[in-house]
Amino acid sequence: MNPTTIKTPHIHIPAPNAMVAAVTARIAARSKASRDRYDQTTAAAMQTGRQRKGMGCANMAHAFAAMPVNDKLKLHAEVAPNVGIITAYNDMLSAHQPYERAPDVIREAARQLGATAQVAGGTPAMCDGVTQGTDSMDLSLFSRDVIAMSTAVGLSHNVFDAALFLGVCDKIVPGLFMGAAQFGHLPTVFVPAGPMTSGLTNDEKAKIRQQYAQGLVGRDALLKAEDGAYHGPGTCTFYGTANSNQMLMEIMGLHLPGSSFVNPGTDLRRALTVEATARAIAMAQTPAAERITMAKIASVKNFVNAIVGLLATGGSTNHTMHIIAMARAAGLVINWDDFSDLATVVPSLTKIYPNGSADVNHFAAAGGMGFLIRELLGAGLLHNDVATIVGEGLHRYAVEPWLDNGNLAWRELPAESADAAVLRGVANPFAPDGGLKVLKGNLGSSVIKTSAVKPEHRVVRAPAIVVSSQKELLDLFKNDGLAQDFVAVVRFQGPRANGMPELHKLTPGLGILQDKGFKVALVTDGRMSGASGKVPAAIHVSPEALSGGPLAKVQTGDMIELDGNAGTLRVLVDDAVFHARSPATPEADVLEANGHGSGRELFANFRRHASDAERGACSLFAD
Repeated sequence: MNPTTIKTPHIHIPAPNAMVAAVTARIAARSKASRDRYDQTTAAAMQTGRQRKGMGCANMAHAFAAMPVNDKLKLHAEVAPNVGIITAYNDMLSAHQPYERAPDVIREAARQLGATAQVAGGTPAMCDGVTQGTDSMDLSLFSRDVIAMSTAVGLSHNVFDAALFLGVCDKIVPGLFMGAAQFGHLPTVFVPAGPMTSGLTNDEKAKIRQQYAQGLVGRDALLKAEDGAYHGPGTCTFYGTANSNQMLMEIMGLHLPGSSFVNPGTDLRRALTVEATARAIAMAQTPAAERITMAKIASVKNFVNAIVGLLATGGSTNHTMHIIAMARAAGLVINWDDFSDLATVVPSLTKIYPNGSADVNHFAAAGGMGFLIRELLGAGLLHNDVATIVGEGLHRYAVEPWLDNGNLAWRELPAESADAAVLRGVANPFAPDGGLKVLKGNLGSSVIKTSAVKPEHRVVRAPAIVVSSQKELLDLFKNDGLAQDFVAVVRFQGPRANGMPELHKLTPGLGILQDKGFKVALVTDGRMSGASGKVPAAIHVSPEALSGGPLAKVQTGDMIELDGNAGTLRVLVDDAVFHARSPATPEADVLEANGHGSGRELFANFRRHASDAERGACSLFAD
């Protein structure tokens, strides 16, 4: 068995757009010192060659003691590649449950190629959908950093010639990427599990959530709706962080072409997992000078491609932090100005919930990633001259996989989208600019997902209602204290305050008030994630309130202006008056409570050392 040949389509690819080229150049320039250090570390690891050759016999025996005899013989000969598997499997998480048998498939595929594979380690995989609105949510963002560290622990045994990464959801893929980047000398393949089949529509689910928030339906009706939406193995089908992760890994060349949104349990899904194994082994057998490694794929151009893909699809706002942290793990310095400037030239090409009514299965059926990449390449909005796991050139991804008489193959896509209500070409976009925007003003910098907000709701000027917790605002809603135009300022929700939990419990109530005709917006140093909804939300405000950010000086009644069109967020208070105010501080018992229960005690140092959201909300790297 040899890796499948991918016949690549012929696409006219112009020179990169001027803005794309300019942003790429400035990231490279500002990153020169840190990237040089990263490249030096990677080169030193590459020079050691097959690391187990220099290991003591006792070390080797420990590493392979439990392997079948035939596998041991291959490893003792020190010729065949050994693939390390890092898995985020658990069967509580629907997206990761399909990975239960994946190591067996990978090991057998490796044996068929005369190689071996081992599970090098496991990482935690936390579900924000389960922990939403609970104390455990305070651990969510920092689980990314734990995943990065546990990935490094697994690979640190240094007995591997390539690595496969099994992970899908919110913090898992960014964490795996950050850990993998520390082993930049290894050929690296990410193996997706795919989305669950379509269930209850996202619009219907949102409608029932709002009805429940108003007391119009009971818990039984709500649970029935949620069960209908989240009903089987695979990722949730809306376009949140998990599915944005899959888009990113594919557009960066770390997935096999077209593999991101193939449903679990299908013959095609299994064939792609087998092929991913073959691809990793083939890369490991390539001469070192020509080998495509993680470091080569984690390039400036591939990161710019990732941002372009995020903007074109209106992807998760979480990635305005994750991409920055992932890049930093590879010695690259990206900031929100890069996102903002690229958003001016990248059009919105998809309508996937919460940006529309379709789910990712509809997106895949309309043409999916192959169509999207072909369109962006043809418009000069993506770099084609990049390394991928299937060779040089992103044009190799402008295809879709299929089974040709049971054999995995790739084919070109039709010229037109199969559903222009879900996916469009660059000549007829849903909007001329990207689905994410950076807001700036006298309250700091923040992010808004404009693609999810109707144009008539993108500008809000209203008095502030200031609270220090999600619960405070929900209590006001339940007691009819929010029946007015207002901007909810929910502060002390940043990474240093409490780990930056998602605030999704606010979505139904704020949506109800907007539907009643009130001008409503949210401003917070917390998160709303990839499911940021129809209410305009300036999130990730940096610097955060606990670090003395301007949000700490806002008072209830201050007029706030959020302008998603102009890209501004301001408090309309005289500058001298505003600056003269002393910043508010959270009650001592609130901060104390944030550090206890549900394991939060163990994350004190993460909170203490976390950077602002604009720098990745990361606790791992020294400034």
